[in-house]
Amino acid sequence: MATSPIQLDRPDGKGLAAGTLGLWGSTVIGLASTAPVYSLVATLGFVVLAVGAQAPIAFVVAFIPMLFIAFAYRELNRDIPDCGTTFTWGTKAFGPWVGWMGGWGVAVAGMVVLANLAQIGGIYFWALVDGIVGNSDDALLSDNVPLVTATGVFFILAMTWISWRGVEIGERIQNVLLGIQYAALAIFVIAALWQFFAGTAPDPTPFEWSWFNPAAFTDWSGFTEAVLLALFIYWGWDTCLALNEETKDPKRIPGLAALLTTVILLVTYVGVTVAAMMYAGLGEDGTGLGNEANADDFFLAIKDGLLGPFGWVLVVAVLISAVSSTQTTILPTARGTLAMAAYRALPRRFMAVHPQYRTPSFSTIVMGVVASVYYIGMTLISDNILQDSILSLGLAIAFYYAITGYACVWYYRKELFRSAGAFFFKGLLPLLGALMLTYAFIQSAIDMYDVDYGYTVLLGIGGTFVLGIGALALGVVLMLLWFLFPGAKPFFRGESLNRDTPVLVPEDPADYSRSIDGGLA
Repeated sequence: MATSPIQLDRPDGKGLAAGTLGLWGSTVIGLASTAPVYSLVATLGFVVLAVGAQAPIAFVVAFIPMLFIAFAYRELNRDIPDCGTTFTWGTKAFGPWVGWMGGWGVAVAGMVVLANLAQIGGIYFWALVDGIVGNSDDALLSDNVPLVTATGVFFILAMTWISWRGVEIGERIQNVLLGIQYAALAIFVIAALWQFFAGTAPDPTPFEWSWFNPAAFTDWSGFTEAVLLALFIYWGWDTCLALNEETKDPKRIPGLAALLTTVILLVTYVGVTVAAMMYAGLGEDGTGLGNEANADDFFLAIKDGLLGPFGWVLVVAVLISAVSSTQTTILPTARGTLAMAAYRALPRRFMAVHPQYRTPSFSTIVMGVVASVYYIGMTLISDNILQDSILSLGLAIAFYYAITGYACVWYYRKELFRSAGAFFFKGLLPLLGALMLTYAFIQSAIDMYDVDYGYTVLLGIGGTFVLGIGALALGVVLMLLWFLFPGAKPFFRGESLNRDTPVLVPEDPADYSRSIDGGLA
């Protein structure tokens, strides 16, 4: 394997399908990765419980650090359009140890959320069947854990196959799935507003500008809880950056797609929240957003009253949202491990690229298998532990996003005062975003430490804390184990990747397809 400076006009890169995605395709994949319909279903009720009428401004406040970190991604990608993203940028800025842990943060977040998405996909698939067949409450297929688990694993494996089959076919599928999601959200908003103005809404609540007043927050703990919850629903837009080497303009399109994705998500989440509040109000009974019984699935609670016999549209939308995000979640992790292997931070086998489909074949398959095993294992041990591992997801997200923000500031530290644009977009905004996410990480960890947080208690403290911090600590253990292998020495000595070395690309792209037969070296 030889090294040479990256050439954007070369078709090989790391062996991936260069020049496949345009701005539209990148943005669609970024949006699909966030699972907008499911994210709203899982979060909106809890945000309202935390801050009441200030839910819209909570989504706006949570958007700010996401936007700031998106600027960091854009600026780093302009200089280093590498599919390793946080791993590569963190290594170039702070060295191999920080970079490796950044890559691990991406992998952990992907693995945990895949289990969650698979479970949601399985539950909603059989909930749809229950509705069609008319099963009674004591014979619901959606309550059958083995059946739901098997269905969830099927979804993971099916989406793994699509990801392995090629990014282009994945883009085509995501165009359809995302279109269905946004059509369902549009139907929801139109129906909610129609009933509000017709006076048939269960609790019509007139719009108030005070919903967007940040000074109206009365409880700090509720504010932080709402913002931390809202941070989760923005996560996933960085997938379009992980596909940078497969876009038509690697230095420009991924960063622009990331910014477009975050803005579109802001409009989506705030718009749906306002419509839901106007339709259902904030009451603690019935379909009110303040009803704790509806918090974990607001759409399911209102679908019949809102859409009548067409309530199944919302069930289908959540199902599609979860399955769609399952496919796009595999993409960044598979490409991240491909990049880590290219720089000798993982075994050489992870470098394998399919000679025909130009996808990270081995990394993609490993991701699907590991996520399936994790999902099955957690389900067998305890559904409560599975739920707590999902609640801990925010720690991994804040961890690797913050690393990216700090990496941007440090990498460009000598350029920050050359222009106003450099100061703001390479320095101040990424730094503020990283600091906000650092606070989010610390505050989340403190909250999760409490035994009353989540569903389990492990080692005498909150199970969510143990699982979240434990997952990151496992990365430290794996990193040290890899450090002991001879093949890892060039990476940890800073020879295969540092601030000054060029991005590693093969002289012959066939090297990657052959690398699946390689060993650990």
